[in-house]
Amino acid sequence: MPAKGQKKGADRPTVSLDLALQGGGAHGAFAWGVLDRLLEEPWLEIDGVSGTSAGAMNAAVLADGFAAAGREGARAALEQFWKRVSHAAMFSPIRRGPLDVLLDRWTLDSSPMFLAMDIAARLFSPYDLNPMGANPLRDILAESIDFGRLARTKIRLFVTATNVRTGQGRVFRNADVTPDALLASACLPFLFQAIEIEGDAYWDGGYAGNPTLTPLVNECGAKDILLVQINPVERKGTPRTAREIINRVNEVSFNATLLKELRMIAMLREVANPGDCEGARWAAMRMHRIASEAMSDLGYSSKLNAEWAFLCHLRDEGRKAADAFLEDHGDDLGHRSTLDIDAVLDR
Repeated sequence: MPAKGQKKGADRPTVSLDLALQGGGAHGAFAWGVLDRLLEEPWLEIDGVSGTSAGAMNAAVLADGFAAAGREGARAALEQFWKRVSHAAMFSPIRRGPLDVLLDRWTLDSSPMFLAMDIAARLFSPYDLNPMGANPLRDILAESIDFGRLARTKIRLFVTATNVRTGQGRVFRNADVTPDALLASACLPFLFQAIEIEGDAYWDGGYAGNPTLTPLVNECGAKDILLVQINPVERKGTPRTAREIINRVNEVSFNATLLKELRMIAMLREVANPGDCEGARWAAMRMHRIASEAMSDLGYSSKLNAEWAFLCHLRDEGRKAADAFLEDHGDDLGHRSTLDIDAVLDR
C-alpha cells in the first residue's frame, strides 16, 4: 500500500537518499527493520550509507547484499546476518531470567551471568578475561559479506572507528572496509581488545561519530540524509538507580558526537555561500530522522540480548517506524527537510 497522499512506487520519480545508521548492539535490529521497509520502495535509491558499530554492520551487509542481488538481495542478506548473530548467542549463558521471560521483558538486568560479567568488566580488562581476543562476530562477518565485492559496490560506504591513540575518528570507505574495520567500529573497550589496523589500535566508533554525517554531505550525490536513530536523545526524569545512571551515561556519550555534528551542519547551512559549489552543497542538504519511542523503554543490558524473538521484535518496530515516516513524510523526500536541525542550535 502506498503512503497517504503518495503515488504508487512505480509511478514516483526516483529520490536519491543517504542513510546514517547509529550503533547500539542488538538494538541495531531496529535499523534492520527500517532498512527492510525502505528497500521495498523502488523509488528510493540509496546513494551512500554511513554507519557505526551495529550501524556499520547493517551498512556493510546492505551494500554487499545489494551488489549481489539488488533490493531483495539486500533484504535477504540483512535477515541472514541477524539470524547468524542470534544463532551465535544461542548457547550464551547471558540470558533473560525466568521472571523476565514470564513478564515479556527484554532486559538482562536480572540475569546472574550478565551481572557477573558487568562486575568483572569493571575489575578486569578484556586482555585479562579474553587473552586470545576471540570475537564471534569475526566468523559471522566472514560468512555474511564478500569484502571483494563490497569494495566495488556502487553504494558509497562509510564506517567509523575511534583511534585509541589520538581519540579521533577514522572513516573507512568501501575498499578499506575489512572485517577488522567493522570489528573496530563495534569494539566496546570494556568487552573486547582494541583492534589493530595499520599499526594503530581502534575502539568503538560511537566515541567519535555515531554515525559520521560529513562524508555523506561531501562525497555523495544525494541531497537527502535519513538518520536512523537508536539511542534516545532525551529522557524524562533523573536516573536514580545505578543501572539507570549507567544507561543514561551511555546514551549521552554515544549521542554527543551526533549532536555536535548536527550543530556543525546547522551552523554551516547558516553561513554557507550559495555562490560557491561547497556552500551550495551544504545549503541544499535536507535532513530527516526515523526514531521510535519504543527504544526509550529499553535499557543498556538489552543491547546484549540476541534472542531471535527480541531481534524480530526490534525489526518489526523498525518497520513500523519506517512505515510511519513514509506515510507522514514520504512526499517531503527530495523536496524539504523534515528534521529541523536549526532548532538544535537553540538547545
